[in-house]
Amino acid sequence: MSKKIDLKDQRFGRLVVSHDTGERKHRQVVWHCRCDCGNEVNVVGYDLTSGRTTSCGCYQRERSVEANTVHGMNRQGETHPVYVVWKSMLQRCENPNNPEYKNYGGRGITVCDEWHDAQVFINWALASGWQKGLQIDRIDNNGSYEPSNCRWVTRKENSRNKRNNRLITFDDKTQTMAEWAEEAGISYLVLCSRINQYHWPIERALTEPVRRRA
Repeated sequence: MSKKIDLKDQRFGRLVVSHDTGERKHRQVVWHCRCDCGNEVNVVGYDLTSGRTTSCGCYQRERSVEANTVHGMNRQGETHPVYVVWKSMLQRCENPNNPEYKNYGGRGITVCDEWHDAQVFINWALASGWQKGLQIDRIDNNGSYEPSNCRWVTRKENSRNKRNNRLITFDDKTQTMAEWAEEAGISYLVLCSRINQYHWPIERALTEPVRRRA
């Protein structure tokens, strides 16, 4: 047996050696150690001195969680919805090869500097009312992605805020075509046809009942 080296009270990573357990493994002393996390563990002396073991196992577990976490959002096999929103936002604004780039980055829509850090964006999202199923919406469609110009809305609300939505004014009230269709109780496609294809006056398009086929 090799000469025993006293490791008592020495620190190796997160471990502080307490005492010799009296056990031997492969002719090596097995030391009882206390970990910074509060756990206690027995470790062979060579594993301590060689740097092979530096914690009770907590460090490896933390690294495993970190490897499966994207900016605080544990993926557990799938990417968190907020992270998906963040990636999509950057792609639309900064990747010319993205199909949506022409409607965003191509016309000057940018992402503010602070939101280039995913964790900052995620913190804002969680603090500003994000819920699963909601979409990010720019209040001013000509403005960029930044805290003062963004909010969380339903898919329906978001579609109504698109810049290509046609606004219709009738009886001193202005709404999108989709909103008028819903209020009038007729199909959006029918209303589009009446106004865009057949060029009906707005009043007639909104008030004439839809003829039902026999």
